[in-house]
Amino acid sequence: MTGVDLPAQSAQILVVDDERLLRLMLNHAMQKDGYQLLEVSSGEECLFVCQQKLPAMVLLDAMLPGMDGFTCCAKLKQIFGEQCPPVLMITSLDDQSSVDRAFEVGAIDYVTKPIHWAVLRQRVRRILQATWTLAELRQKMERERLLMQQLEAANQELCRLVSIDSMTQLANRRCFDEFLQQEWHRMLREQAPLSLILLDIDFFKAYNDTYGHQSGDECLKKVASVISQAIKRPADLAARYGGEEFAIVLPNTPTEGAIHIARAIQTEVKALAIDHSGSTVSNRVTISCGTASITPRIELFLDQLIAKADQALYRAKLAGRDRIAVYNETLMTPIPDT
Repeated sequence: MTGVDLPAQSAQILVVDDERLLRLMLNHAMQKDGYQLLEVSSGEECLFVCQQKLPAMVLLDAMLPGMDGFTCCAKLKQIFGEQCPPVLMITSLDDQSSVDRAFEVGAIDYVTKPIHWAVLRQRVRRILQATWTLAELRQKMERERLLMQQLEAANQELCRLVSIDSMTQLANRRCFDEFLQQEWHRMLREQAPLSLILLDIDFFKAYNDTYGHQSGDECLKKVASVISQAIKRPADLAARYGGEEFAIVLPNTPTEGAIHIARAIQTEVKALAIDHSGSTVSNRVTISCGTASITPRIELFLDQLIAKADQALYRAKLAGRDRIAVYNETLMTPIPDT
């Protein structure tokens, strides 16, 4: 229902005038258009009534005993702000300063005494229609704002889903590739070390063959949870690299920091105590880790960091699994479990 279609019967108008005869005449004029009328004789009564229930509009006499109409209008604006009903000032003063003052205190329009009733009725109708239209517009804008919020939330969730591996809830390979590229360039600018950990669940094919793929999926989820909890900084990223292999990107982290995190993950995975009778290194699930740390330089390439971490992981497996092997720009060595 639009503002122009809103029934007049739903509009309640408050008449504020100390002259009883004028109130009766206003009542009669407004009722011709079907408005509901309330009458008070002072500014104080006007404020009291409005605090109980706001009318659709206030017809306010400027010259009232006690609190005059100008003061009353200003207080209405102060109390109700944007919710304040439109005020049509009725005044016997026709000088420019009084008109200016009426608008300054917040009146939306004015009529002078003696009242031209046809003009008054038209102005009331126009003001109410404008008020209803504005209210409808605000409601529409609020609905659109809420819709935009919902759309933004949906877009964020979509972006999250596109970036997340559904099984492990870690970042997926696509997200990993984009993040590592971004951090390589950032560390190149800052000339700070970038570390990468690649880790595998030892003998995971044998685990699936022994316990079934459903148990294998549960094992992946538990190991992923350990990895996620080991990553403390918002700047770091843990991802499912592929199959049973995971990757951890550690910006601004030297070799020692990467080893510390790899050890913590290794320890916590063992603490899960997941049976693995198909393993030749332990009767529990274990992991092998390869870490690489490089300070990016113009002459180096991102693929070299990945290749070195992969080489380190291969060395860890070659050295017997259930251990960490480390590559940095000066060494490549396996670190046995301690």
